[in-house]
Amino acid sequence: MTRTARPAPAHVQNPLPRATALETAQVLRDVQAPMIAKGPIIRRPRVVGVIERFGLEGRAVARMQALSDRYGSGPLMLAVPGRDIALVLDPEHVHRVLAETPEPFAPGEMLKRNALKHFEPEVALVSHGTERAQRRRLNEQVLDDGHPVHRMAGDFLPVVEQEAVALLETADRAGSVLAWDEFKAAWYRVVRRVVLGDSAADDTELTDLMEKLRADGNWAFFKPVDTRARAELHSRLQAALDRAEPGSLAAFMARADAGPDDSPINQIPQWLFAFDPAGMATFRALALLAAHPERMAQARREVAARASESVSEQATGQASGPSGGAAGRAAGSSGTAPLKPLGLLRATVLESLRLWATTPMLLRQTTREVGFDHGVLPAGATVLIFAPFFHRDDRHVEVAHRFAPELWDPDRTAEAGAPVGWPLVPFSAGPGICPGRHLVLLLTSSFLARLIGDREIAVASHRLDPEHLPSLLSNFALEFRLS
Repeated sequence: MTRTARPAPAHVQNPLPRATALETAQVLRDVQAPMIAKGPIIRRPRVVGVIERFGLEGRAVARMQALSDRYGSGPLMLAVPGRDIALVLDPEHVHRVLAETPEPFAPGEMLKRNALKHFEPEVALVSHGTERAQRRRLNEQVLDDGHPVHRMAGDFLPVVEQEAVALLETADRAGSVLAWDEFKAAWYRVVRRVVLGDSAADDTELTDLMEKLRADGNWAFFKPVDTRARAELHSRLQAALDRAEPGSLAAFMARADAGPDDSPINQIPQWLFAFDPAGMATFRALALLAAHPERMAQARREVAARASESVSEQATGQASGPSGGAAGRAAGSSGTAPLKPLGLLRATVLESLRLWATTPMLLRQTTREVGFDHGVLPAGATVLIFAPFFHRDDRHVEVAHRFAPELWDPDRTAEAGAPVGWPLVPFSAGPGICPGRHLVLLLTSSFLARLIGDREIAVASHRLDPEHLPSLLSNFALEFRLS
């Protein structure tokens, strides 16, 4: 009896372009190694300083440009023994991969799962199927996804105001110098109060525990999970859910319609995690404004106009509390929140994230074979989108190395400095986009607004060339002088 040979898989019959061993080694050295070394889950300050000093992130972008020039649109398979890894080189493929999440491009990539299991093994970010859908829905509900002004803004923004004022007072006592450690302490007070409630304002032990587990996550599967520390973290967060302090996301979560597989306690660590890079982006955004006096003046005018509008609305009784619709949503629960976001300051934070991506590597894993113009991607392959390559690709983005908040105008044209539709993805995109992006932008822009309100601010630690900003700016070494 003759046995019929089984046809080879499509990715074998029609493979994608493949990098040479030397090119793969160069990618591992120039692109992946610096990203891993500086810490994918929590940054290592000294390594960030080295990468900044030697311009290694710029070298990574140049390496990607060279591969793009040679191989065209790709995707490009790396010659890594035992693993299928593909680099995305084409902007249209970025859009496709992110738009087709979670099928066939699952966000729960293997390395990501092994990193996050140290503190949030059941987070929506690495879940799949029905569990992912339910957990994602819960996050969207609590974080008010899709609304530039969170419905609880009236509770959150007074917290931002109080902590920003306290930070300025701390800087005044320190000789009018603002450094990262003081900024971080104030920012985390905001985060703990917004997420867990006012009683958590001084709970630095919780933040330290999160940072310890995130540091473990940097090692992914190379380090065993500290199950005792993880259980302690979850116990502390469950206590916050049980307290459900008014005006906190924990209270909102406690009232949410959670399903049996939603695992609320695994979603909160991701919020605490994500607010760390948000603080980094805010501190760098302050440097952008300080290095561009005309933009600083424009931002101050915007802040003054919003304050005037808010006072006017309150005086006429139009912002007396939540009343449905846009105005009610913006007013929040206390009636003190502004009616519209701070456009320039939000764009400044987005520019900070474009210029110095806090999530430089977007990871996906294929759930089946996927066809592209130049070949077929195998099932189970890791797909890498190196965001700085697209954010700082000066072959196509005219303002790649400049501060260009106009890029974030929803009505922008190609004259803004980048092709319309070019993938600028500080919060990812598609069905896997960060559901908390609007809340992050609300809090960060409002924090910035208070810092710049009545102080002259100069960058004391760096000389920033407005025409060619560095490929990385270390928030840890950044320092400002206030007057």
